[in-house]
Amino acid sequence: MNKAGPVASARRRHLLRAQGPSCFYAGTEVHPIYVDHVRPPEGGTERTPVVMVHGAAHTGACYMATPDLRPGWAPRFAGTGRHVFVPDWPGHGRSPQRADFPTLGSADVANSLLALLEEIGPAVLLVHSASGPMAWWMTERRPDLVRAVVGIAPGPPADLLKDLPDDPAALAALRDDASAGRPVHAAEDRPVWLNAEFAASSWANTSRFPQHAFKHYFASIVPESPRILNERFNIGGRGLRVGDLNRLGNHRILIVTGELDPRHPREVDAATAAYLDADFIWLPDRGITGNGHMMMIEDNSDDLAALVLDWLDAAGC
Repeated sequence: MNKAGPVASARRRHLLRAQGPSCFYAGTEVHPIYVDHVRPPEGGTERTPVVMVHGAAHTGACYMATPDLRPGWAPRFAGTGRHVFVPDWPGHGRSPQRADFPTLGSADVANSLLALLEEIGPAVLLVHSASGPMAWWMTERRPDLVRAVVGIAPGPPADLLKDLPDDPAALAALRDDASAGRPVHAAEDRPVWLNAEFAASSWANTSRFPQHAFKHYFASIVPESPRILNERFNIGGRGLRVGDLNRLGNHRILIVTGELDPRHPREVDAATAAYLDADFIWLPDRGITGNGHMMMIEDNSDDLAALVLDWLDAAGC
């Protein structure tokens, strides 16, 4: 296990003791990341920090506020006494985009996130969608830096996915196959821009989504690395895998899924939960209906934040 040197320890003390919101850069030298830091109120009881990680084609903005300007999960969680760190993946948002962006891989992002955890100390990873495979991979490699994982409609480890052919025509035939994740093939020579039609059908397809603010939401969508998309669908068998489940065994894991998420039917996320020995909340079982993929910005986001916070408290995090 790596131990922080005196400079890193002093920086950590500053991050955790100073007051008010702040931002800073972390990550690796090759792939730096921008991080928003939302601190708990002064005098509050501090709990385990939370790192909130966005999914593909998004930035950390989805945790800071909703498109219709309600407070996001970051200030909501901070209000309960937690330091909250909200990074942008490398090449996303305010994180520098390098020339190699089209070949930026999931492990590159995960290693930058591990560098952040080394700086701030052990934390809860709250991940969404394509950052799910990164969280399982990170926890296996540095179990000392992860206290627990909360997966919001998270991608499974590639161990559970079919090895899909690296063939655009073959993948086009699978685009409506939920068991394969409704894959989309991306050529790895240029960034991928996802259009408003895709965003509306995949991420904003529910009545709980603030439809009147869709244009503001879509303005936050950023180009994505095609390699990350291909790895998420395990095209060519290149997705992130978990080599030793025992290294995740001492970690509490929660997976939360809504019934209107087109890429996350109940059986898919339940299988991920079973494989990882995770707690699984299928929201309709709790009497919560109408949620899709972007539940952190849907109209019941405060209720869902409370559900996750209750689980963290029960897990001792």
